[in-house]
Amino acid sequence: MTELALSRIHFPVTTLGPGMRIGIWFQGCSIRCSGCISLDTWASERGITSVEAVFQTMQPFLPHADGLTVSGGEPFDQPLALGALLATWRRSHSGDVLVYSGYALERLVPQLGRFAGLIDALITDPFQLETPQTQALRGSDNQRLTPLTPAGLVRFQSFDRALRDDERELDIMFDDATGTVFLAGIPRRGDMNRLANLMSLAGHRIVTTQDKTHAI
Repeated sequence: MTELALSRIHFPVTTLGPGMRIGIWFQGCSIRCSGCISLDTWASERGITSVEAVFQTMQPFLPHADGLTVSGGEPFDQPLALGALLATWRRSHSGDVLVYSGYALERLVPQLGRFAGLIDALITDPFQLETPQTQALRGSDNQRLTPLTPAGLVRFQSFDRALRDDERELDIMFDDATGTVFLAGIPRRGDMNRLANLMSLAGHRIVTTQDKTHAI
């Protein structure tokens, strides 16, 4: 069995790639970008499970999924688990694979041979809070979208463009067991603060997992 540190799995995710996608967030990040919206995924040694258990959880979603998006945390901090998960996906599903990484593309290039044919497109480079956010699927405009397969070129080349107004949306999911609400997608600058203010006006208090020391 291959160990994997998992933050969460959601379906459907419609804001992180084309179609209805399974979203998997790895737990643990060594990059820790200032202003990160997913501060809860930084800590390591949490959510320890296995690739086999994760894929078993995904089974009910497979017939309905158009693709898989892997984010985090930092997926390439767990290269063995990432490779095993994507190889299992390839054996079971024809949908495309998009992987988010905070590492620079140049740093990942030496590793990509081991993922040949497993990743259709990569979004790379660290999130920069001070950099504008105008590009589709990206949190800051320094981040790069790189198709790695012919299928990735077909599926993702249309996203190498400016963000449209109708794409400024977030998916919302609820964990009934804990009362936690998860948002999937790329929030605009200040969205979490605006949400907190709106909830406060309605008499509610929320705590978000954005890096509060750098939030705007």
